[in-house]
Amino acid sequence: MDLAILLSGIAAGAILFHTAIIAPTVFKTLGPAEVKIFLRAVFPKLFNLLVFLGIIMLVLFFFGMGSIYVALITTTLPLICGRLVPATNKARDDGNTKLFKNLHTVSVVLTIIVLLSNLTWIVKYFT
Repeated sequence: MDLAILLSGIAAGAILFHTAIIAPTVFKTLGPAEVKIFLRAVFPKLFNLLVFLGIIMLVLFFFGMGSIYVALITTTLPLICGRLVPATNKARDDGNTKLFKNLHTVSVVLTIIVLLSNLTWIVKYFT
C-alpha cells in the first residue's frame, strides 16, 4: 500500500474522529468550563498532527509518492487553522460573537477542505 494513501487515511480519520466523536461527546458530558479547557487543548493538537502528516506527504511526494496538492493542502490549511486558534479563543473570551463565528467558520471550512482533499485522493487511488 502506498504510504501517502495511509497518511491521507490517518488525516481523514483524525478529522472525522475529532469532529464526529470527540467534540459532540465533550459537549454532552462536560460543563462549559471543562469544555473550554478540553477543546482548547485538543484541537490545536489535531491541527499540529495534520501539519505533521502533510509534511511527511510532501517529503514522500519528492520520492515519487503521493499528491503534491493533497500534501500542500494538508500542510498549509491546518497551519492556518492553528494560527487562528488564539484569535478565535480571544474573541470567545471577549464575547465578540461575530468575530468568533467568522474565525470558527474559516477554521471549519479549511478543515473540511483538508478532509475532502484527503478522501478524494484515497478514492482516486482505489478507482
